[in-house]
Amino acid sequence: MTDSLELINLKTRQAYNLAAQRYHDLFHNEMKEKEYDRRILDCFVSKFNADSMICDAGCGPSGHIGRYVFDKGYQVIGVDISDKCVELARRNNPEMRFELGDISKLTFDNGIFDGIISYYSIIDTPKMYVNGIFREFYRVLKPNGYLLVVVKAGTTEGYNNDLLGIETEIYFTLFTEKEIAGYFEQAGFYIEFMEKRSSYDFEISNERIFTIGKKL
Repeated sequence: MTDSLELINLKTRQAYNLAAQRYHDLFHNEMKEKEYDRRILDCFVSKFNADSMICDAGCGPSGHIGRYVFDKGYQVIGVDISDKCVELARRNNPEMRFELGDISKLTFDNGIFDGIISYYSIIDTPKMYVNGIFREFYRVLKPNGYLLVVVKAGTTEGYNNDLLGIETEIYFTLFTEKEIAGYFEQAGFYIEFMEKRSSYDFEISNERIFTIGKKL
């Protein structure tokens, strides 16, 4: 039987509190090496203007995905479930805004964001709960807003006892393209783009799935 979402999220918060500094040390510069990811983000943000508000949902301790967008002149709010991640993200990006929050129950009002970026932020959630996250994304997006979701491809899910070499318990989920398309469509998004890329040599070997949807 799958644990409650509240318990899973508590374990996720605890795990990333332990691993936040190591995560930052490993990944804060990774965008420099990921040409494909930069191209997708460039395509995504081209849909907005300088007044647009974009949420980096699950920003991590580096806030580096949101930072890439922020450096192009867009307004970005980073949200993360780990207080240690938020603390480090604020320290590493003092001119940006970061808030502690749970993407399965966001505290923002309806329809305030023009775009949401979910970069590997749903991979610690069991599949049975993911539809709820997409409904939250839909709720806080403006009409005709856009959602970018990136996940690792595969079919398995369950607890791992390690996060970046640190002993801790955390849920880990892989997704198929069909599953991701279903989450978008059931929440009310029209899918404009979906594509897989192979892993880079320095990444975990799963393929990545990139999907952009528009709120109808």
